[in-house]
Amino acid sequence: MATDVEVPALGESITEGTLANWLKKPGEAVAADEPIAELETDKVSVEVPSPIAGVLTEQLAQAGDTVAVGAVIARVDQSATAAPGAPSPAQAAAASTTNPAGAGETPALREDAELNAPHAPDPDGAPRDDVITTLSPAVRRAVLEYHVDPTSIRGSGKDGRLTKDDVVAAAQGQKSAPVQGGVQAPQAKAPAPESKAPPPGPRPSPGDRHEERVKMTRLRQTIAKRLKEAQNSAAMLTTFNDVDMSAVIDARARYKDLFEKKHGIRLGFMGFFVKACALAAKDVPSVNASIEGDEIVYHDYLDVSVAVSAPKGLVVPVVRNADRMSFAEIEKTIADFGKRAKEGTLTVDEMQGGTFTISNGGVFGSLLSTPIINPPQSAVLGMHRIEERPVVKDGQIVARPMMYLALSYDHRLIDGREAVTFLVRVKEAIEDPTRLLIDL
Repeated sequence: MATDVEVPALGESITEGTLANWLKKPGEAVAADEPIAELETDKVSVEVPSPIAGVLTEQLAQAGDTVAVGAVIARVDQSATAAPGAPSPAQAAAASTTNPAGAGETPALREDAELNAPHAPDPDGAPRDDVITTLSPAVRRAVLEYHVDPTSIRGSGKDGRLTKDDVVAAAQGQKSAPVQGGVQAPQAKAPAPESKAPPPGPRPSPGDRHEERVKMTRLRQTIAKRLKEAQNSAAMLTTFNDVDMSAVIDARARYKDLFEKKHGIRLGFMGFFVKACALAAKDVPSVNASIEGDEIVYHDYLDVSVAVSAPKGLVVPVVRNADRMSFAEIEKTIADFGKRAKEGTLTVDEMQGGTFTISNGGVFGSLLSTPIINPPQSAVLGMHRIEERPVVKDGQIVARPMMYLALSYDHRLIDGREAVTFLVRVKEAIEDPTRLLIDL
């Protein structure tokens, strides 16, 4: 008897998602809790697991379809027989239980079963279609663009899955493959030129221009909608200041080795800025507040939404109770968020809430920007790149590593005096980190 596979709960207020791609085909065996499809929601990608071990007999939705929570998208039959050449349900379950990633999980691209012989490339060097269809859209596009064989790449993503970075790194490695024994290591085979005669009619000129239309992902649509709503509802204003990063840079240089040895994580800039914002929010609580109807909600905690770049767009996981965390806890949490954002394994719950946002455009080289508020929050701090600039110190013109800071805020709640005060408190704490220790 077949068992229905339903769209799982996707998080608070999320009622539907888009079926991004199928990880299993009809006729293939699946283990209990093994992912068979990938959904894209407004915030994250979510895997749909099989409720039982068996054979996937039906796919009731296609990639690109919008599916509601609770909708049946597939059926798995416990008594069915797998297609010829495919592992049986028992073999799939056995592979799942021996998976080093954890019981009940089977990697989308297993090192022992799927990365080797079963998925050899086609004779012309192009990856086989049955391999390509199991990859996420971003990875699939990278594979086709760089002409690499995905079956020969070790995935660094969740459960051994390939990421776009894995594909790019493999392509770069092939280009720089060393010559050994007089023979150069094999490189990705470029597609052979077609020998067909050109079609009759005028030939395209080198100046021809082309366009490509790609449907916006749900994440990108949600980002666009929320940013526009923020502009329409909030009375946004941005105030700026600059900060001398000398003290923080010196502190990092002095303690980075000891910090990494003790905590297993590098000491970055974000820990200093999160702590500085927590300190400033005590003096200016409206920056950490929000408007609900005709009421102002003040928070006695600081949940910092940290803007992180992901393959499908910007995501903002939340560092909860950041004001009570140590530098090491903050750095570990942010590093984990960044890693899992690239892998697409952040959960919906990890991106909900947040009372204040920090966005570091400096990692991309931004000198100055006016960040947009993340509703229902009332303020966002924008960090930027550090560069040496001439400044006056004790009557002398000297070079200092300077960073511009930008605080965008909702003027309905936060007055200009409060915004400037908050930014000055952050500046003072960064230029004299001792203030973070003695709560000044």
